[in-house]
Amino acid sequence: MEEPVELPIDGILDLHSFNPREIKSLISDYIEECVGRNITRIRIIHGKGTGILRRKVHAILRKNRFVESFRIAYDDSSATGATIVNLVNREGNR
Repeated sequence: MEEPVELPIDGILDLHSFNPREIKSLISDYIEECVGRNITRIRIIHGKGTGILRRKVHAILRKNRFVESFRIAYDDSSATGATIVNLVNREGNR
């Protein structure tokens, strides 16, 4: 059995080292932890590739109650390889 991986909760989640089957729970748990720490903007790095992982990430974000909005990170060098996510604050306000 694999040991749980402890991630730094700093607003940047890089998915490159994770199995795609882990993504749904990983993103949900990470978002919940960020909201608890009052981190209201996060960057999810999914890579450019074929876009399959990006679409999966966006589908997960659309269903998450803590997500206020999200967009591709066009404003920096990661371009389509990352998504910026705006979260509700700890009190649940948008």
